[in-house]
Amino acid sequence: MLKTETPSAEHAALDQYSASELVEVLIDDQFNAVKAVRAAAPCIAAALAAALPRMQAGGRLVYVGAGTSGRLGTLDSVELYPTYSWPQERALALLAGGDSAMFAAVEGAEDDTAQGAADLEAVGPTPRDVVLLLAASGATPYVLGALHAARKAGALTIGFANNPDAPVTREAEIGITLDTGSEVISGSTRLKAGTAQKIALNTFSSALMVRLNKVYGNLMVDLKATNAKLVLRAVRLTMLATGADEEAARDALTQCDFSVKVAIVALNKKTSIDAARALLESAQGSVRKALAA
Repeated sequence: MLKTETPSAEHAALDQYSASELVEVLIDDQFNAVKAVRAAAPCIAAALAAALPRMQAGGRLVYVGAGTSGRLGTLDSVELYPTYSWPQERALALLAGGDSAMFAAVEGAEDDTAQGAADLEAVGPTPRDVVLLLAASGATPYVLGALHAARKAGALTIGFANNPDAPVTREAEIGITLDTGSEVISGSTRLKAGTAQKIALNTFSSALMVRLNKVYGNLMVDLKATNAKLVLRAVRLTMLATGADEEAARDALTQCDFSVKVAIVALNKKTSIDAARALLESAQGSVRKALAA
């Protein structure tokens, strides 16, 4: 039996716990998700190193999964644009059962190996692409179908599973095992198995964006100011990075369509918006390199 499906020996009387005991047990078990991701840190670092040159060459991130795993992949993909201005067409998510499965379970979709391959082939994978294959069990047919199609196309494949020696981690070029063990509620991989996947994906994509010059120091300087909250965040980030007051920061941002990077370079270098853009372009988008030029 898969470890994720094995009943927990610790909580056989879970349904008899008091409210406080029940809540504490469910929370405490989540700490094991962090431990599982930490143990996989070397593999996540290897995935980062392999993915970076492909992204620098114009490749795409393609997330593939079913159920909870697929929804977590979709979540990671859609958040890259507002957080880091990562082009939406370069972060795709394939979910067993199609887009509607994000909101309502499509029973049986995860068992269709051929559909997984067809969905991956439909996005036209290339050797520059990075395909992230997510399966708590590590053996979801839909995900394995996509994995085989991705490998055939020459894309980099990174497999995530919550069981050791799983097909998705064995057959991907880089396997990341998040060994979370049995769940408090037997087989419910939306618990710590899902938490571990969320942490691992966040870690991988955030580290990748740092390497792609989307961060200056530890400031998120390549966000899209698409709402009032993000406009205020852009102003605060510009002020933090430059020491400018709010009026100066907002004025610079207004001139460059709220590009925090451009505003930082323009204010710190005391140069025009056009010159700041040119410096950033020659520095491959690195604020640090543009300021040193």
